[in-house]
Amino acid sequence: MKKINLAVTGCMGRMGQQIIKSIRNDKNFKLISITENKKINKKINGIKIDLNTEEAFKNTSIIIDFTIPKCTFQVLKIASKLKKKVVIGTTGFTKKEEELIKKYSKKIPILKAGNMSLGINLLMYLTEIASNSLGEKFLSKIFEVHHKHKKDYPSGTALMLGKGIALGKNENFYKLIGKKYLNKKTFPYGKKINFNSLRKGEIIGEHEVKFFSGKETITLNHEAFDRALYSEGALSAAKWLVNKKPGLYSMRDLLNFK
Repeated sequence: MKKINLAVTGCMGRMGQQIIKSIRNDKNFKLISITENKKINKKINGIKIDLNTEEAFKNTSIIIDFTIPKCTFQVLKIASKLKKKVVIGTTGFTKKEEELIKKYSKKIPILKAGNMSLGINLLMYLTEIASNSLGEKFLSKIFEVHHKHKKDYPSGTALMLGKGIALGKNENFYKLIGKKYLNKKTFPYGKKINFNSLRKGEIIGEHEVKFFSGKETITLNHEAFDRALYSEGALSAAKWLVNKKPGLYSMRDLLNFK
């Protein structure tokens, strides 16, 4: 099999560095370009760090982007012009930005996921099934824990799980978003989905979905121990995306969950 040429944005970030490490151990890929949103005179694996430009991406097949929304749209603008495929692991997009990503996906193939983990995507699927089965008698809430360096909250994964609840109820997710708490010891259920985010230490990621009827509680949870599960998931996404036509895809498409 011919190697897939990759570019990695946000190469100095935690996920960027982890993806570069995983590429080194995967014979299916060749790292062509690494970028940051500011000029850095440094090389990683013998490759100089570029800015997000057409020159940086011209020889790549797929761009893997774990950055911030502003940077992601810089990348999408260039990728759309060059007809490059993009795997997006960036989180924290607004509803308007989500719609803009959909527009770009009409021109190029994009796989976007708030979390690249197989386990988390299975958890979202199970959340949807539970939400659909339990019905209106059960209230729900979502709790997540990440390292102290993570800026956005709720996490992209927590929002994914919220969408799972909304899909199960066949309702608009944005109309179901309740209160967003940060670093609270406890937080209430509500008629809408409430979120609580805890930021401490170097925790990679913990997520919990709870359903409550007043008579019983059902809990679905996932804990990540190794950041490599996200980077390996991103590489699986890149491998899957390589032969796809323009469109907006998710890990659910890759995993073939119905």
